[in-house]
Amino acid sequence: MTLDLGALTTELDARLAEADADLSHGFPGEGAGRQPVHTVYVPADRYDAQLVPRWGDEALGAVSVLGGKDVDLADAFGLPVDLVAQVHDRMRTKLAAEPVEDLRVDFEDGYGTRDDAEEDAAVDSAAAALLESVDHGSGTPFSGIRFKSFEAPTRARGIRTLARFVEAVTRDGRLPAGFVVTLPKVTSVEQVEAMGVACDRLEEGLGLSPGAVRFEIQVETPQAICGPDGTALVARMVHASQGRCTALHYGTYDYSASCGIAAAYQSMEHPAADHAKAVMQVAAAGTGVRLSDGSTNILPVGSREQVQDAWRLHARLVRRSLERGYYQGWDLHPAQLPSRYLATYAFYREGLPSAAERLKNYVTQVDSGVMDEPATARALSDFVVRGLECGATDEAEVEALTGLDRSAVDRLARRPVH
Repeated sequence: MTLDLGALTTELDARLAEADADLSHGFPGEGAGRQPVHTVYVPADRYDAQLVPRWGDEALGAVSVLGGKDVDLADAFGLPVDLVAQVHDRMRTKLAAEPVEDLRVDFEDGYGTRDDAEEDAAVDSAAAALLESVDHGSGTPFSGIRFKSFEAPTRARGIRTLARFVEAVTRDGRLPAGFVVTLPKVTSVEQVEAMGVACDRLEEGLGLSPGAVRFEIQVETPQAICGPDGTALVARMVHASQGRCTALHYGTYDYSASCGIAAAYQSMEHPAADHAKAVMQVAAAGTGVRLSDGSTNILPVGSREQVQDAWRLHARLVRRSLERGYYQGWDLHPAQLPSRYLATYAFYREGLPSAAERLKNYVTQVDSGVMDEPATARALSDFVVRGLECGATDEAEVEALTGLDRSAVDRLARRPVH
């Protein structure tokens, strides 16, 4: 048989050129930069410039009643004492230095319906407080607002709040670093397209660079998961955002209620929640859009027993989300911060020795009895990078365990070089 392989390759390249371009555009890979481990939602009328350090102080105060012993902390949060011993000081340092990683000033469900004058005043006050926190170093690495949805009854108010807030925090043609807004209760691809139009108009009107206004899609309606034609609309929503969508956030209680689940059984671990989040995970894979789990409404307040029960539940749910590839979640109360960071750090500390050894063996091609492929090496590296970014480990420890510096680990994880 005589076959001109060069001619065949050229023919196939031409045939697949459009598909190659679509794949590259629609699935660019992992997004650049650090992903926060949580998003804290605060009603707009309860937000001020000192909220973040105050939350840190309150979180430290909540754990101070346990004393300083690792065994007492481990019992209170339902975590192994050996892991708590590794992360106790890290948690306290985090709460003192950066207690909140991502903040959403909430003008939606957490704020409720007010008359226009009252909400306008809250927008102005919150925007001023956000800028003050930036100027005085009491802010967060990531921040933004959640405004009312684009459903017909709330659309006008949502747009008004969005535009007013974005204008108020724009300085010298730029938004605060890490600024993103949340589009809630999305029920159609057209709403995402409309959000893109709104972003275009805001940028044009305020002199912002194209693409400056980024948003998250909040998945809290069944219509986002299964459209009237039976397709997963959330996948189309991601691509309809034209690169503006940074994340998909699961809304625990709105979604559960919309599915008819009784209030007592609404939770992040209900089978309906797991199904929705699995669909979201597939829809986001390879797009650079990140995932966030929702919240638990069981808060660590009340008697000591109630507080510790809530801590153990929250720590378990944080761990559960991490194991399922949801590296971010929502927190609603200062006393949830200790369980967030303890559970997160414990997850990475527990997995670090094995991940580091496998990564080292992969790079050095040691016959260890585990044949890891490039995709697995990428997952191992991504695990290590996430541990670095959240503060569960540091570059010196990682290099000692793997023999790799940060840039090498980033390359294996297919992250932009640090």
